[in-house]
Amino acid sequence: MKKLALASILAIVAAPAAFANADLAQKKNCLACHQTDKKLVGPSYKEVAAKYAGQKDAAAKLADKIMKGGTGVWGQVPMPANPQVNAEEAKTLATWVLTIK
Repeated sequence: MKKLALASILAIVAAPAAFANADLAQKKNCLACHQTDKKLVGPSYKEVAAKYAGQKDAAAKLADKIMKGGTGVWGQVPMPANPQVNAEEAKTLATWVLTIK
């Protein structure tokens, strides 16, 4: 019972941050190509989190890709650069994506 209560409290505390980051993804137009749990134009956030799980520099790599774009990691459809996303926002988005299970 105590574990369940603690898990519930942690989920409630973490929820506002998750919503804020999802809101940032919406504002920066990330959701036009990505969804949390299914492939759209690009891979789902769950797929991205799984691919980069355990990599020490994953957040930095993803933040760089968010800003500069890239191709070849998920196939030949390019991810365009996102000049409207600054470095701090890119880091926030990358860190959030890596938490999605």
